[in-house]
Amino acid sequence: MLRLCVVHHISCDYNKRDVEEGSEEEEEEEEEERPAWSSKLQYILAQVGFSVGLGNVWRFPYLCQKNGGGAYLVPYLILLVVIGIPLFFLELAVGQRIRRGSIGVWNYISPRLGGIGFASCLVCFFVALYYNVIIGWSLFYFSQSFQQPLPWHECPLVKNKTNTYVEPECEKSSATTYYWYRVALDISDSISESGGLNWRMTLCLLAAWTMVCLAMMKGIQSSGKVMYFSSLFPYVVLICFLARAFLLKGSVDGIIHMFTPKLEIMLEPKVWREAATQVFFALGLGFGGVIAFSSYNKRDNNCHFDAVLVSFINFFTSVLATLVVFAVLGFKANIMNVKCVEMNTKKIVGFLGKEINPSLIPHHINFSNVSPEDYQQMTNIIRGVMENDYPRLGLDSCDIKEELNKAVQGTGLAFIAFTEAMTHFPASPFWSVMFFLMLVNLGLGSMFGTIQGILTPIVDTFKVRKEYLTVGCCVLAFCIGLLFVQRSGNYFVAMFDDYSATLPLLIVVLLENIAVAWVYGTDKFFEDLKDMLGFTPYRFYYYMWKFITPVLLLGLLVASIIQLGLSPPSYSAWNQQLAQEQSLSYPPWGLAVCISLVVIAILPVPVVFILRWLNIIDENTGGLSTVSYKKGRIIKDTACRSREDDEDDASLLNAKTPSEAPSPMPANYRKQSGAASGADIMLNGSCSTGYVMPNITDIPDMPESDL
Repeated sequence: MLRLCVVHHISCDYNKRDVEEGSEEEEEEEEEERPAWSSKLQYILAQVGFSVGLGNVWRFPYLCQKNGGGAYLVPYLILLVVIGIPLFFLELAVGQRIRRGSIGVWNYISPRLGGIGFASCLVCFFVALYYNVIIGWSLFYFSQSFQQPLPWHECPLVKNKTNTYVEPECEKSSATTYYWYRVALDISDSISESGGLNWRMTLCLLAAWTMVCLAMMKGIQSSGKVMYFSSLFPYVVLICFLARAFLLKGSVDGIIHMFTPKLEIMLEPKVWREAATQVFFALGLGFGGVIAFSSYNKRDNNCHFDAVLVSFINFFTSVLATLVVFAVLGFKANIMNVKCVEMNTKKIVGFLGKEINPSLIPHHINFSNVSPEDYQQMTNIIRGVMENDYPRLGLDSCDIKEELNKAVQGTGLAFIAFTEAMTHFPASPFWSVMFFLMLVNLGLGSMFGTIQGILTPIVDTFKVRKEYLTVGCCVLAFCIGLLFVQRSGNYFVAMFDDYSATLPLLIVVLLENIAVAWVYGTDKFFEDLKDMLGFTPYRFYYYMWKFITPVLLLGLLVASIIQLGLSPPSYSAWNQQLAQEQSLSYPPWGLAVCISLVVIAILPVPVVFILRWLNIIDENTGGLSTVSYKKGRIIKDTACRSREDDEDDASLLNAKTPSEAPSPMPANYRKQSGAASGADIMLNGSCSTGYVMPNITDIPDMPESDL
C-alpha cells in the first residue's frame, strides 16, 4: 500500500506501516460512528421479527391446505435450502461487510447496478403503505374485543314499527362476514365507488403509524428494545392457542387433514412455483430490511449461522401457525357440521310419510339427537333407494372433510374464519384480545424491518437526521395511506398486495444475485467471506450463487409473468345484495395503476444504469461518496477509488480502498475540495480531492462547511 503523493512537484514517501495503522484507526472510528446492536439476541429477534409476519399465519396454512397438505412441506423445504438460505446468507453478508443500507451496498459493488437499492426502497415504501393498514384493522378488532359477547357473535336485529327481523345481509352470509364487510370496513360495491373515509379505520391507521414512528425514531436503539416483546409475544400466543385448541372437539380432525399428504399434487408445477414464491417473501428478500439490520453488526459476526438459524425459525413458525390454524378450523368445521346435521335432519323429518318412506330410517336413530355418523347412515340408505329422486330433496352431505377443504386465506382467514371459531371458545373475549394483539405484534415486527429498509439507505447516502426523516416518512405514508381507509380501501390493499411487490422484488433479487456472483465475482466474494467469518463457507453456496439460484429466479420470474398474463387483473368485490364476494375486472384507470406500480418500482434500475453508462453520473461516485468529519478532521472518505484498484484483484469488501486509508499529511497541508488544475495539484487516484500546499497568504481558517 505504498503510495507516492506528488504535490507542487514535492514527493513524499508514505510509510506502509503508518498507513496500515491509520487504516485500522479509521475502521475503529467508523465502527464507533455507526450504531450497533446491544446484543446478538436483539439482532436475531429483529431478523426473526422482520421475516416472521402475517404471511406465516394466514398465507402458509392456506398454501399447505391447497397444495397437498403435509406433502407441501417437501417442496417448501427443498426450495428453502436451494433458494431461501443462499440468498438470505448473501444479503446478510454484503450488509455486514460493507456496513451500509441497500443503496450504498449495491452502489459500492457495482455502480451501474446502483438502482437496485433505490428500487428496494420504493418497494418497501409501497408495501409499508398497505401493510400498516392491516395493522390498523387488527387494532380495530383488538379494541372491540373487550366485550362479552363479542360484537360479531351473532347477526344484528333490525326493528321497525311492526316487527323485528335479522339483518338480511347478515342472514345471507354469517355474523363474522357481515361484521367484517359492513361494520369494520363499511365496504363499497366496487373500487370505483370511493364512499368517503371510514373515520374509525382512519383513527386506527393514525395509531398504527404513530406506533411505528415512535419505535423507529431513535433507530435500532429504540426499535431493538421493542423487538423483545413484538418478536416473542406471538410465540406465546401461538403455543397457548395450540394447547387450548387440542382440548376442543374436532381439532384433531383438522390436524389429521393437514398432515394427510396428497402426493399426486406435488407433481404439478404450480405447487413448486407457489412454494418458491412463499419462501422468497417469507424471508423478506429484496426489501433491504435484511441488509439494513445486518449492517449494524460487527464485521466478524458469523452471518452464515444467522442465515440458517433465522430461516429455520421462520419455517418452524409457519408449521406452528399452520398447526394452530388447522386445529381451530377443525373445531369450527365440527361445529358447522353439527349445525348442518341438525338443519338437514329437520328436512328429513318433514319428508317422512311423503317423499321418504319411514321404514328407510334405522330403528336406533333418535331424531332428537342425531350424530353426524347417524346422519351419514340415513342419507346413504335414502340415496341408495331413491337414486334419481334424491337430488330433489336438497339434502346436504354434511361431511367434515368438505368443510375443511374450503380454502380461506389472508384477511378472510384472520378476520372471518378464525374470528368465527373464537366466538365458540369459552372466555372468547380473552382469546380474541390475545389473537389480535398477536397480529399487531407480527405486523409491527415486519414493519420495523420494512421501514428500516427505507431509512437506513437514505441516512447512509444523504446524511439526513434520522429523527426528521422518520417523522417525515411516517407522515407522508399516513397521508397516502388515507387511500386505503376509504370505503373502497380494501380493494386498493388487494391491488397493492398483488402488483407492487411480486415482480419488482423478483427482479431486484435476481439482479442482486447477478451483481455479486457475476459482476463482482463469486471467487472474490468467497475470499471476503473467509476473511469475515474466519472460515471458507461450504462450496455448496458457490454453485448456488453462480448457477442455480439465478436460473431458478429467472424461471420464477418468467412463470410469474405468464401467470399474470393468463389471469387478467381482477379483484374480489363484496356484493351487498347477494351478500357474497364476486370477481370484478379493474376499470381502465385501475389497470393503469396496476401497471404503474410495477413500472415505478423497477424504474430506478434502468435509469441509474443508463445515467452511469452515459457518464451523466460519474461511476466513481456512489452511495458511499460522502466525507464525514469529526472534531475538524476527516474520519472516512469512501468516494475515492483509484483507477488502478478497478484492475486490481484486491476485493472491494475484503479491505478498504486505498483512498480510504488516512494519508499522513504535514501540518501545513490542508484538504481542499473542488476542482484544481493539473499544474497545481496531483489528485489522489481518480478522486476529486487532494492535498494542496497552501499559499502562505491563504492561511486563514476555513469553516468546516467549506471543506
